[in-house]
Amino acid sequence: MSTLVQIAGWWARDYAYAVGRQLRSAVSRVSPDEFLSGTGRPVVVIPGIYEDWRFMLPLIRELHEAGHPVHVVTVLQRNRLAVPKAAALIADYLHQRDLRDTMIVAHSKGGLIGKYTMMSLDQTRRITRMVAVCSPFLGSRYASYMLLPSLRALSPRNAVTLQLSREQSVNERITSVYGLFDPHIPEGSVLPGARNVQLDTGGHFRILADEDTIRTVLAEAGAPAPV
Repeated sequence: MSTLVQIAGWWARDYAYAVGRQLRSAVSRVSPDEFLSGTGRPVVVIPGIYEDWRFMLPLIRELHEAGHPVHVVTVLQRNRLAVPKAAALIADYLHQRDLRDTMIVAHSKGGLIGKYTMMSLDQTRRITRMVAVCSPFLGSRYASYMLLPSLRALSPRNAVTLQLSREQSVNERITSVYGLFDPHIPEGSVLPGARNVQLDTGGHFRILADEDTIRTVLAEAGAPAPV
């Protein structure tokens, strides 16, 4: 069982990581076109709420260096759209680029967008699998107390969240990665029927750069395509 001292340490390091990444994202001049080359399975990255794609740059670099073309859907901007609207943008991008045998790598709210796309907007199964890091598949009770509608939409009572939690047909193609403690998701990120990977650490943001997260993402990206 995690101690209060451990939790406090995870919390402090988590927010330090998040602030650092947001600052680096704001000043970065990296272009998404730099990561489109590669012969491996294509990967589409979906960041969390109030994150732009550069927030996930460490994972993007790891995937690209492993030979995977990495796609970012820049029209999501900082990911404040409702889940169905954001999912429609992802589905449109997949069709426009004619991406097949694609893997989604998502953080937090991005996992909800990815699952919604898989279950409602991907009839031809362009998406083979998804790795979601610290995603609130059951919602977060804290969202109910938020003033912003974009945050309140992540409540466990939200209609889309309830729909996503009831529908389990795509769960077997999802790997959910999470830690021992998440300061934003007290409900946790366990997804029934999915491959659930619990790391021996805590946090919501810093887990994106954890070595075990990176290993899991690279292993899923390099796995053979299903028959």
